[in-house]
Amino acid sequence: MAADRTFVLGVDLDGVCADFYARMREIAAEWFGVPVETLPTQVSFLLTEWGVRGTEYRKLHRFAVTQRDLFLSMAPLHGAAPVLRRLSAQGVRIRIITHRLVIEHFHRAAVDQTVEWLDRHGIPYWDLCFMGEKGAVDADLYIDDAPQNIEALRADGRDVIAFSNPTNIHIDVPPHQRAGSWAEVEQLVIQRLAEGGAALSAPASDSERA
Repeated sequence: MAADRTFVLGVDLDGVCADFYARMREIAAEWFGVPVETLPTQVSFLLTEWGVRGTEYRKLHRFAVTQRDLFLSMAPLHGAAPVLRRLSAQGVRIRIITHRLVIEHFHRAAVDQTVEWLDRHGIPYWDLCFMGEKGAVDADLYIDDAPQNIEALRADGRDVIAFSNPTNIHIDVPPHQRAGSWAEVEQLVIQRLAEGGAALSAPASDSERA
């Protein structure tokens, strides 16, 4: 990678920046009318461990977004916002790539909640892409937690960091493609920049950001 070209970091949100599973666990407990502690924290991608079956996921997801402001009420994962702020200040272009438009007829709520959440938690970004096929959006390095996305990106020859959680621990990836925390993500991104010959830039001024 040429040193004068912007390094693009493609960042997923749910399970990577936002604590999707913790918030969904609270909402699912309400949905099923059970104490939250009865729902296991170790789950697979479709939440079957909570009793979610068939079309139930779509109903639960719709309720979570439209009635409980899911994408606005999630807590940020520890370290995500400050690490992204530091990387952005050093010249990395943050490109949010998230697949949140999964159920029809409430896209506006999903988009509005996403933008407000990003601003509320001070997460910098230059591009906001709502895409299921992550590889269709170009980036030098991707961060994702969904097993199917990680595997698809790797199969396509893309450089991807698997952000560890119970849904993807079964995927066999080398150490330089897995992170268990945002401190590790930061180290891996800086390594990629160094390996690619990209020099970190000084923080942009307010006029340059406009």
